[in-house]
Amino acid sequence: MAINESVIIVNPKDYEAKKVKMLETGKSKLHILADFDRTLTRAYVNGEDTPSVISELRKGDYISKEYAKKANDLAAFYHPIEVDSKLSNKEKKKAMHEWWSKHFDLLIESGLNKKHIQQIIDKGKIEFRDGALEFLDLLHKNNIPLVIISSSGLGGDSIEMFLEKKHKMYSNIDIVSNIYIWDENGNAVGIKKPIIHVMNKDETVLRDYPFYENVKHRKNVILLGDSLGDVGMIEGFDFHNLIKVGFLNEEVEKQIDSYKKEYDVIILNDQNMDFVNDLIKEFL
Repeated sequence: MAINESVIIVNPKDYEAKKVKMLETGKSKLHILADFDRTLTRAYVNGEDTPSVISELRKGDYISKEYAKKANDLAAFYHPIEVDSKLSNKEKKKAMHEWWSKHFDLLIESGLNKKHIQQIIDKGKIEFRDGALEFLDLLHKNNIPLVIISSSGLGGDSIEMFLEKKHKMYSNIDIVSNIYIWDENGNAVGIKKPIIHVMNKDETVLRDYPFYENVKHRKNVILLGDSLGDVGMIEGFDFHNLIKVGFLNEEVEKQIDSYKKEYDVIILNDQNMDFVNDLIKEFL
């Protein structure tokens, strides 16, 4: 079952069969569907849990100490529900919708401004997973579409700012995420519906977005995610072959069995993207 200490191929025979079928048609029929936080970025930086821009916002005094306290209280209550493998998807969906809705309201009431997002990006506390820059370059140079579906609490703006800072906001990348409504001063005044959270990506149908024309004929898909809910990103897409790669960053022993049921390949403990990059190179 294991290829080494950090990478598990759940069923090597099935995995190889899928890969052979995908390689037959090459890179012209391939696209990548990926989550962002804790998938393309590292879950831990210098041993500290720093999974996302929103978590960094909760830690600092970017907005106010009152915001940070209320946001951390919400996270302390809802995050254990998110990672509880004993709860049903229905229960998790309800809880995650509550969390995201309450947090969006809190951010708007607290005075979220675009400058707060830029401050976090500029501080450099959020880092790409090792190998992610090579991953992005590989896809761009070979014109392989990358669709990022993110439930980020700071929406697509934060992802785009991060990619632009790294000079990686390439033309082959499309982002599906929560969208803030900003006023002329850069203040958040609303959030567009529907809200995308970690457990409803299966309801985010790709064909509803303009970029669908670019990927609808690319029916071989490599899916990258870090949560059980991320496997739902493929819903509504008529694919031929699918390889699902999951990054299991925490509570490995507790969650490994659940991940084995959903993913073809599991990368453990915040490891690098070498396996994914090597897989893409086989198409080249």
